[in-house]
Amino acid sequence: MWHPRRVPLLALTGGIASGKSTIAALLADRGAVVVDADAIVREVQAPGSPVLADIAAEFGTAVLRPDGSLDRPALGALVFGHPDRLARLNALVHPAVRSESQRRFSSAFAADPAAVVVYDVPLLAEARGGESWDLVVVAHCPADLRVRRLIDTRGLTEADARARIGSQASDEERIALADVVIDTSADMESTRRQVDELWERVMRAA
Repeated sequence: MWHPRRVPLLALTGGIASGKSTIAALLADRGAVVVDADAIVREVQAPGSPVLADIAAEFGTAVLRPDGSLDRPALGALVFGHPDRLARLNALVHPAVRSESQRRFSSAFAADPAAVVVYDVPLLAEARGGESWDLVVVAHCPADLRVRRLIDTRGLTEADARARIGSQASDEERIALADVVIDTSADMESTRRQVDELWERVMRAA
């Protein structure tokens, strides 16, 4: 949580279609080093990786494409809306992601001890471990708006969109972790103003 002495390591989280990636991009524009948890997930699930082998053993080879890569839509169809399956998947993936993210944090601070590092992590509430965040930032907007965004931008049905949202932590669980909540339900300019305020706070503390 918030430590006034310094703010080099921020966790940025938010539910699907909450505007989290937009906030991460705005922070990167201001000089932050952004570590993308989703990108790390893709890397640790690459063909030939131990994680991918464990996923295939747990869920079957139907989640693999003919070239040996992960069929993400097939895996998603198996786990979204099924909390027990999602929990089993997370147990396979999260330890590897946590290890690689810590390596990247250390690398960023070794390169620049004054760096502001932002961990863009959708599943912070679901996988909160022993990390010591200096600031937790939550992207937030109402679930109905997130459903509309998923329908409009990703082509999901309303039922699929609500299932994706329902498979994640609740808004209340995420906000309970927050030091800062950025409301993305208005226009882009409103989001940009809130990010500016956050950055000013980080710079004052640093």
